[in-house]
Amino acid sequence: MKIDLARHIRNVPDFPRKGIGFKDITTLLAQPAAFRAAVDRLARELKDVKFDGIAAIESRGFTFGSALAYKLGTGVILVRKPNKLPAKKIRQEYKLEYGSDALEMHRDAVRTGQRVLIVDDLLATGGTALAAARMVERLKGRVAALAFVVELDFLRGRGRLGRYQVRSLVHYRGE
Repeated sequence: MKIDLARHIRNVPDFPRKGIGFKDITTLLAQPAAFRAAVDRLARELKDVKFDGIAAIESRGFTFGSALAYKLGTGVILVRKPNKLPAKKIRQEYKLEYGSDALEMHRDAVRTGQRVLIVDDLLATGGTALAAARMVERLKGRVAALAFVVELDFLRGRGRLGRYQVRSLVHYRGE
């Protein structure tokens, strides 16, 4: 029986600020069958993508990226919020649909020519994913694709990611 992942995603109105309908995947994570189905479907969606490592974006991207890396037998590169990584790092600032932020990655996290799959839970405007992609490229790696559980189509983040391959499991066409 195919699990409807969207049924397991909670909508939280007016979070993190008024007018935003937050797609909360913690309810999906709490259901073992739904979580397993999401990871399995991501793996199937990516079967034709060649990559050497997974860059998982803090924080919910860690959950899916790590599970996917385990399933596919690859390593995980952490993409973190500022001041969380202990060694030498690079930083990339970006805009969100409701403000701005920055991400960091260790300088030695990506090898020259390494093909990196970037994983996060949700694609909104694309700012976070684009920041991660830019850091991979600054470290002379190659972005193999970007994968998400949820995509908010109405925010057109996929268009902002332009030349990159994007894979998403659940699409929301409107708020």
